[in-house]
Formats: sequence, structure tokens, C-alpha cells
Amino acid sequence: QLQLVESGGGLVQPGGSLRLSCAASGFTLDYYAIGWFRQAPGKEREAVSCISSSGGKTNYADSVKGRFTISRDAAKNTVYLQMNSLKPEDTAVYYCAAEQTSWDRLCWGMDYWGKGTLVTVSS
Repeated sequence: QLQLVESGGGLVQPGGSLRLSCAASGFTLDYYAIGWFRQAPGKEREAVSCISSSGGKTNYADSVKGRFTISRDAAKNTVYLQMNSLKPEDTAVYYCAAEQTSWDRLCWGMDYWGKGTLVTVSS
């Protein structure tokens, strides 16, 4: 019933850009912090970015800071991850996840997960 669906992944050359989308169905994201995570082959899952329920707070992994931007559109019940200046090391399956919040805070323990979308950065 409560689902998150990622989209926007694909193959891109180094230096290129992609925008990932995380759309919710069955519930509104208004009361959830939303995080983007990624897992590359042979590596542990990594937190990439998080945005609070209001959109007023964000954080980023050091590896993507200055290149990636997280945002949310309440009207579309969707959260985005704009990825610029992509590097081969950004190659991974990207997941979005939602955490219900009692206050406007960043991600801690996620309640719902999408199935992921593959991003491949290669020339």
C-alpha cells in the first residue's frame, strides 16, 4: 500500500547530470523525512542526502556535497536528487527511503524503502 518508486537512473558520461525522482503512492510525504542512499558493487550502503519533512533542512555526504542537490515538491508528492558533475565512483543503485517524523528533523531510521534505480557513470 505504502510505496516509494524511484526513477531517472540510467547511463551517463562522466561530468554529466541526472535527476532522480522518488514518488510516493498510498501516503503523503508531508510528514516524512526523505533520504537518498546508494550501494555500489562490493560496497556497503551509503547515505547520500536527506531532506526534512518541511524541506528546511538538508544534509549531504562529503563525497557529493557541491554536486548533488536534494529537493521536494509537496504538490507532486515527490522528492528529487539532482546529480551534477557525475563521476564513475557515483555508479550505484540509488534508493529513496522515508521516515515518519514527529518534528522537522533529518534522517535517522528509515521506515519505507523503494526498490532502487541504477545509475551508471561511464565513458
